[in-house]
Amino acid sequence: MTKPEPFLLQPAGKDYLWGGNRLHTLFGKQLPLHPLAETWECSTHPDGCSIVASGVDKGKSLAEVLQQHPEFLGAKTSATGELPVLIKLIDAAKNLSVQVHPDDAYAGEHENGSLGKTECWYVLDCEPGATIIVGQRAHDRAEAAQMIEDGRWDDMLNVLPIHKGDFFQIDSGTVHAIKTGTLILETQQSSDVTYRLYDYDRPGTDGKLRPLHIKQSLDCIDFDVQAPTDGTVTAPEVDGVTELESNPCYTVDRVRVNGSKTLDQRWPFMCLSVIDGEGTVCGEAVHKGSHLLAPSTVTSIDLEGKMELIISHL
Repeated sequence: MTKPEPFLLQPAGKDYLWGGNRLHTLFGKQLPLHPLAETWECSTHPDGCSIVASGVDKGKSLAEVLQQHPEFLGAKTSATGELPVLIKLIDAAKNLSVQVHPDDAYAGEHENGSLGKTECWYVLDCEPGATIIVGQRAHDRAEAAQMIEDGRWDDMLNVLPIHKGDFFQIDSGTVHAIKTGTLILETQQSSDVTYRLYDYDRPGTDGKLRPLHIKQSLDCIDFDVQAPTDGTVTAPEVDGVTELESNPCYTVDRVRVNGSKTLDQRWPFMCLSVIDGEGTVCGEAVHKGSHLLAPSTVTSIDLEGKMELIISHL
């Protein structure tokens, strides 16, 4: 029996119309898509499943490997081989639509039993002067509906300047949009349910306006959400580790390594994303853009080198 180790992953790619080419140039993604808008790096979602890229299961889909080895996800996760989280890289060369995601209850009822979508963004890079949308200013459904009907987007939407290293938690029910010139690592629930509120009146690849989902959006907007004023990380860094977010869907840490560091693996799984530098993870060579899954059978993770990682777990 070989010693359990984290395994490298190969992503699924998406060529959405707003994407760019920085996932090719900055992160070395070898996917034949232009534009390359998103890479689904750690995913068992049927719309884009990762492939195991190292170890004895190299070449198999991640979903297949986790179905064959339910012990990899520990006792707390079902034996269906489904990860409850999904890790993406996103390159927004143009604005994404203004959107909102449902919570688990609404998605379960209206979207064939899907999970809802709570997500968070770590800004890997952005152009000078870049902005994003997180939150909105309407007080209730009636006011929001009127603002939408009148096209008063400047009054309604909360636009924020962003900088490299910013972090934003986007709970379900929060109006949001990634905008031009932004490169993001997103940790989210494993769901692909998006309600489009506004899409800048632009045509899709077929020349037609993309559909909007105004009723579903109004159903799902949480009018009690406090809109953030900026994305500066204020949490303390302890021995190279900063907890960026912890909620019932996921915990997300930023980990800085300069030399060697060992992390305990106490969860059903860990997703590791190298966002800068290079080194090794349990002896496996990694570099900026490498993503790994550490199953529950791995009890500790040895990191060597000079690198920065985003690590997600339940």
